Amino acid sequence: MNMHTQPVGEMIREWRQRRRMSQLAFACEAEISARHLSFLETGRSRPSRDMLLHLAERLDMPYRERNALMLAAGFAPVYSETGLDNPDAAAARRAVDLVLAAHEPFPAIAVDRHWNLVAGNAALPLFLSGVPEELLQPPINVLRLSLHPQGLGGRIENLGEWCAHVFERLQRQIDLTNDEGLTALLAELKRFPGAAMAHEGFGSEFGGLIVPLKIRTEVGTLSFFTATTVFGTAVDITFSELVIETFMPGDEFTAATVRAMMA
Repeated sequence: MNMHTQPVGEMIREWRQRRRMSQLAFACEAEISARHLSFLETGRSRPSRDMLLHLAERLDMPYRERNALMLAAGFAPVYSETGLDNPDAAAARRAVDLVLAAHEPFPAIAVDRHWNLVAGNAALPLFLSGVPEELLQPPINVLRLSLHPQGLGGRIENLGEWCAHVFERLQRQIDLTNDEGLTALLAELKRFPGAAMAHEGFGSEFGGLIVPLKIRTEVGTLSFFTATTVFGTAVDITFSELVIETFMPGDEFTAATVRAMMA
């Protein structure tokens, strides 16, 4: 038996279970027999490269995990991982900067898969005023910064609601990727003082459909909600994992105040 076969079968089975699909249901989805899938998961059959790519696509595995699957099977990785500072990534990086700048005068950020800040637009300092310098040393983790009591955590009016939202979103990401770094980050965030209020539930603003971020400032409370943008056609690991978070004004006061501050 090839030493890579069993780990590959375990990976396929693990991802199927993450998707909450029975063996029979996934076999139907992948258009293969349940017997063949069982043989692949138990290591009795060795999958071809094309079969692995087919199963990974049906499981909607992130590109990073697809590469790991290929390597475990003894095949070369399929997807590149280009650094953001690589000259080959210049056009895509300009696209990121363009999206961020287009959202001004309101804040927008780009983060990597671990929620580390990659870039921000000219409005980002609105969130950073009064934050201690030690929390702004790179890499800046935006979730840590948002919940830290010396970061935004001490100024968020609906901290319990925001904590619950962050924890739920991060847990969904962990369930999908099983990423140890994200698991450690969630455990760290849950030790912050505001985490004890995370059970308070969501308020009625926006009809309870959207969780706002309400920040106390010297000029009053600013209310935002966020929208997420991803590269829908990315075939590179770095850019497939890049997320752009744009902060929309949640009320007319916030919109007018931010415009005035940025002007």
